[in-house]
Amino acid sequence: MHISTLAEYDAAMARLDALMDAPEGTEEIDALADALAEYEAEHYPIDPPTPAAAAEFRREQEEDGE
Repeated sequence: MHISTLAEYDAAMARLDALMDAPEGTEEIDALADALAEYEAEHYPIDPPTPAAAAEFRREQEEDGE
């Protein structure tokens, strides 16, 4: 399965949402999740944080845990 357009992405997200109560390991869920992840990686890449941003996030997490 390959997702090429935003419309296909939206339809796949809707279908995945509809299948969320299906038993684990359902083949369609796995295929949808893989295709969605591939589309997101291509169209919405997330750069790794800078070292300063990572350190700040870690400090915030430690503060929240107190």
